[in-house]
Amino acid sequence: MEVWVKAGEFLLAISILVIVHEFGHYIASRLFGIRVEKFFLFFDAGGYKLFSKKIGETTYGIGWLPLGGYVKISGMIDESMDKDYAKSAPQDYEFRSKPAWQRLIVMLAGIFMNVILGILIFTFHTFHYGEEYLPVSDLNNGIIAHSLAKEVGFKTGDVILKMNGDKLKKASDIISPSLLLDDNVNYEIRRDGQEQTIHLPKDFARKIIDSPDSFLELRQKFAVETVDGFPTNNAKEAGLKASDSIVAVNGMATPFFGDITRVFSQNKNKEVEISVKRNGQSTPIAIHGKIDAEGHFGFAAKFNFASETYDLPNSFRIGSKRAWHAVADNVKGLWRMITGALPAKSLHSLIGIANAFPSTWNWSGFWMLTGLLSMVLAFMNLLPIPALDGGHVIFLLVEMVRRKPASIRVLEISQIVGMSILFLLMAFALYNDVSQYIFRR
Repeated sequence: MEVWVKAGEFLLAISILVIVHEFGHYIASRLFGIRVEKFFLFFDAGGYKLFSKKIGETTYGIGWLPLGGYVKISGMIDESMDKDYAKSAPQDYEFRSKPAWQRLIVMLAGIFMNVILGILIFTFHTFHYGEEYLPVSDLNNGIIAHSLAKEVGFKTGDVILKMNGDKLKKASDIISPSLLLDDNVNYEIRRDGQEQTIHLPKDFARKIIDSPDSFLELRQKFAVETVDGFPTNNAKEAGLKASDSIVAVNGMATPFFGDITRVFSQNKNKEVEISVKRNGQSTPIAIHGKIDAEGHFGFAAKFNFASETYDLPNSFRIGSKRAWHAVADNVKGLWRMITGALPAKSLHSLIGIANAFPSTWNWSGFWMLTGLLSMVLAFMNLLPIPALDGGHVIFLLVEMVRRKPASIRVLEISQIVGMSILFLLMAFALYNDVSQYIFRR
């Protein structure tokens, strides 16, 4: 069921992003009187399609291959490699007959639409949902240091005060993207009443990605939020109730959520005795239940989340900032992969993207990830690779400087080279995800 939920969320998100992106090219083309022959969601590879209908001069349709979509613009070399138009004189309605500045706008319009969409999604997500986070006060319980954290000097129980000189507002900030995207990361901690600084080495990002273990985690107090709606009903059948506090499993104290997950993972497919405090009582009661094969008991944990709401202007400010950080993080990430600071296995295919969606349908998580993907799509399309919008932009800028367009032959060869590069990158990313998610290497 989880796979189908993730697949459904992914297909909905990619459909929204593709339609918005291609609509940018479409509306800009129509604005300048350029004919659009096709507007397709997904690719109709081999001429096969799920649906199509011609309205006016444009055929609208849905292809069978969900790897994107396209608009076919008259008089333009694109992924269809259709160059029959070159045998005749330019027509007024063709892309090639328009001034370079108009063609440049057409090429940039899809990217522009994805940027606008990303900002709007982040803005209205913030306006509707606000922000929910674990406040910095939760850091007072300290952290659990795993092997990597111990390697650089952390100890379980350390209280993190600052990161890179900044006081932390949200507990999640202690494991921020800067861990992977920056070379100089410093934590200021308190240990046994003494303050000290821990510096992460330059190659630490590679170690985090290569390690099967997490870096560190917060020691978070929790209670049971619900026992309903889970594939595993063991908790409900055992008598666990909402608002219960689990204090021990098989006699082992479990004051923090991380303690529970570890004990459960050590007792897969086993019966356990769980000590529970209920309704503020001082003496725990014992219940018995079975942990499933995945290490789950069948309940959701409730943490001490803080929440904030914002008016529309502040939501726009926060949404725009999130959109900018999404692009900046992708620029940093790509550069660090190129320079070797991040391993190449950080590159993901559609499988990895789909796997990032929530395993249960969650509109808040869905829209946050869709907004992020919209900004990523805008950035990736701006890369100066032939076959991407950025490649067309480069040729148009050169044409505006030289005052002479590139030949059909040059455009054709560049399109083939660009598509070959993209297919190789997609194949490599697919290999990464198949290795990681299927073969677990």
